[in-house]
This record gives sequence, C-alpha cells and structure tokens, in this order.
Amino acid sequence: MRGKTTTQTEMFSYIPLETRVPKNHPLRKMKEIIDDVLETMSKNFDGIYSHTGRPSIPPEMLIKALFVQYLHGIRSERLLLEQIDFNLLFRWFVGLSADDKVWDETVFSKNRDRLLGEEIIQKLFLQIVKIADKKGLLSSEHFTVDGTLLQSWASLKSLKRKDGVDNTTDDGDKGNPSVDFHGEKRSNETHESSTDPEAKLYTKSKGAAAKLSYMGHALSENRNGLVVRAVITPAGYYEEHTAALEMIDSIKTKTHKTLGADKHYDNDDFCNKLRKRKVTPHVAQNIHTKKHTSAIDGRTTRHPGYAVSIRKRKRVEEIFGWLKEHSLMRRPHFRGQKKIGAAFIFSVSVYNIVRIQNLTAVLA
Repeated sequence: MRGKTTTQTEMFSYIPLETRVPKNHPLRKMKEIIDDVLETMSKNFDGIYSHTGRPSIPPEMLIKALFVQYLHGIRSERLLLEQIDFNLLFRWFVGLSADDKVWDETVFSKNRDRLLGEEIIQKLFLQIVKIADKKGLLSSEHFTVDGTLLQSWASLKSLKRKDGVDNTTDDGDKGNPSVDFHGEKRSNETHESSTDPEAKLYTKSKGAAAKLSYMGHALSENRNGLVVRAVITPAGYYEEHTAALEMIDSIKTKTHKTLGADKHYDNDDFCNKLRKRKVTPHVAQNIHTKKHTSAIDGRTTRHPGYAVSIRKRKRVEEIFGWLKEHSLMRRPHFRGQKKIGAAFIFSVSVYNIVRIQNLTAVLA
C-alpha cells in the first residue's frame, strides 16, 4: 500500500538528540575522548576568561565546534554555523539542544581568536597525547620527523619591495591593482608581503614555483603513527633540522631513541647533533648524487631496525596528506605565524583523535 505524504509540520518532538545518534557512530567515541580532555582543562579555561561581564560561548562548545569544522573540512565559520544549525548530529556533538539558538558568526570568530591566540591549543594537543599514552598506543623509542609547506593566505601581488619602491600600476582598481614583476628578481631579502609579512617565499621542489608559505613540522611515533609533537616555523631550508631537534629534545625518556626521516635530513651536522643526544639517525641515505655523501653507513643500515624505520617514516606523509586533503591545512585562512601555528596544532589534534578512535575500535 502506498504511503501518503504529510505536509503538516510537527510542532513538538519528544525524541532527544542522544537517541537519534546511532550507538556505533564514530563521533560517539571521539566525543568521549574530547570531553575527557576538556574536563581536565577547566582551570586553564578559567585563566583566559574574565569573571565579570556577559557570558561568552563556553570554550568546551567552541572547541567541539572547531573540531567539527576541521574534521569535515568546512571552509568558513559562516558555513560551519549553518551546518550546526540544521544538522542534528553536529548539534548533539557540540552540546546544543534542538531548540538552542546558534551563535552569531562575529561572536564565534572573536571567541575563536581568543583561543587561537593563547597556549590553550598546545595544552589541548598535549592532553590528547597523554590519553594516547595511557591507552598504550605510543612508542617511547622510535620516532619519525618531517615538515610540510603551508601556503599563506596572501597573494603574490601583496609582495612589496622593502626599499619602498612601488611596482603597482594605477589602473583604477584599488581592490585588485595590476602588478608588474616582469624582469624583477624577488626574494625574502628584498621583498615582503604587505598582508602577511611573516610569510616567506619558498619551495621544496626543484622547478616548482615559490609561494608565500610557512612550514609545519610533525614528530610521530612509529607504533601507530600518532603525532607526539608539532610546531610551525618560517619556511626555510634548515628549519626542518632545527624543528626536528627541538621536538626530539622535548621527548623525555630514559630509553635510547631512533629518528627516521627523508633524504633532506641526511647531512653530517644534523646526524651528529642527534648522536650527541643519544638518538640514532635512521634517515634515508642520499647516495644517488655526486654532490652528496651519506652521513650514515653500514654501522647503522645493517641493523633490521633501520629498515623498519625507513618503512614506517612514510606514515608521517600520510598525516600531512590528511591535514591538507580532509582538513583545512592546504591553505589556512589565517595570517601570521601564531594563528597558523595554532590552526596547525589543532588540526593535528583532530587527526590524533580520529586515529585513537580507529585504533581503539579495532582493539575493542
């Protein structure tokens, strides 16, 4: 028998959002993880909010809303709030009831900037790492490091000469003026962006166009590919080496460590600094060019663990792939190293929660 279409809208619903979400939905486990983390950070939130004035968006709700945004790659706050408004799953995850009014976009953005401008995001990331450690998901001995370029939210047209010479053409278009760079050599020494002065012209590939960028670095452990440290630096050739040493120094363990990396890290200076830290460099050998000789030899490569590290090091590239394809890190909508750094670390935190959920689901 054919059913009939009912055009009358329902005025009331007695079914709570909790019962609408399936028991085996992946977001349930992720919500448990992030709720546990946020509960431990209540005192940290108290320190960045005033005790007087009008109540703001609860930081727990704000962070969970940002989690939804970075998990699903929602490009703007306006679209995010629109999704939360009509998507009951997102309302349930954030903590809003079916009848709660969604926040204003301007209010949401201002409260978001307050969190991104503090050390809260770094503490959030470290708390997630602690949860993974308690679940026995981390290795304390074997790690992998790598860096990736994060394109700045600034146009090449914003490049201006530092000596004050203006190369724009007055064509009557103040919003998008014509710029003539023909025959002019541009570099970080002579030019800087007028909209994002901290961004640097850089490329990691020969023959590729240099773009205004920052560099994100991740240190992952080799057991399950979880990120245990993450930092952001200006784009530069040796920034990856400096960041790698900084991150490996922050891992305090009594056991001997190994560090896997690609050929860019295969040089005497970097590998010797690792050995002084009692870290064995398991970097890919750069032996296919006449200009370079490898900083490691058979004393390292003969061990079976070296081959394991070389195989495991590719996981960090999968992390960067997820951050850029599924999250918002291909070209973050922020300017300045501080904000982009917070966005990068938060995106890595979301990746870790997704990874923890997947691993614990398999183990269960």
